[in-house]
Amino acid sequence: MRIAITGASGFIGTALAASLADHGHQVVTIGRPSRSRQPDVPWDPATGELPGPALEGLAAVVHLAGESLSSGRWTTRKKQRILESRVQGTRLLTETLANLDNPPRLLICASAVGYYGDRGDEMLDEQSAAGEGFLAEVCQAWEAAADPARQAGIRTLHIRSGVVLGRGGALPLMALPFRLFIGGRIGNGRQMMPWIALTDLVDALRHLLGDGKLDGPLNLVAPQQVTNREWTRTLGRVLKRPTLFPLPAIAAKLLLGEMAGELLLASARVTPDKLIAGGYHFTYPDLEPALRSILT
Repeated sequence: MRIAITGASGFIGTALAASLADHGHQVVTIGRPSRSRQPDVPWDPATGELPGPALEGLAAVVHLAGESLSSGRWTTRKKQRILESRVQGTRLLTETLANLDNPPRLLICASAVGYYGDRGDEMLDEQSAAGEGFLAEVCQAWEAAADPARQAGIRTLHIRSGVVLGRGGALPLMALPFRLFIGGRIGNGRQMMPWIALTDLVDALRHLLGDGKLDGPLNLVAPQQVTNREWTRTLGRVLKRPTLFPLPAIAAKLLLGEMAGELLLASARVTPDKLIAGGYHFTYPDLEPALRSILT
């Protein structure tokens, strides 16, 4: 298949593009040109640049681009960039696809479990209502921005992913305090931490690209649901490090501000029921084997 990817130079996009190419697909990259890379199709959501003719005849589009959540404190300007990068980019992409003579059959748009907000121990599937907070508002606006594609008859999936574990992304930063013998739980440690191995995320995306039925929201998280306390003990065991130095919630908020409350202290017990019912089988359904495959 001929498949386009936005965010193809990022942590997930790079792995997905390589996997698709290895499986014989033609990858078309969509992104901002720079000195270090030249995408196949240039785009700039701020100016509305995205040449439609270059997107004619695609089998599918995987939309991953968006401002990083964890690169710096959430100032007013940072939050605006997080929101605008997702809403403007998605709207430009989907309006362009909707106006093509030969649009793709499938659009897969990134989203996040932040959609559900801080929900404690409540079981959350794709039918659960949206939560409250900045990330929940971002995810709702992000998903709504794909309406032009849906209205044009393009089957649209929103993948609500948890923390993605791989050799890049968040895991090296999360593991660093443990490597330095200062790791421990965050807050009271009871908050649920949805996660998925990068291997499974990429394989699941390939599975979805070959599936002709699933649409709408879809949780991309591993079946094993763990608390932050369980996560901490498992990571310490894998790295052979003690887990004796908890980070109190108040300290996390002082260090990171609002970001700590929504990324580190919020709890969401999210299940991948729809993905499993759709026939996907996880390579790493449990946390410890996933961490060992990456860190040892």
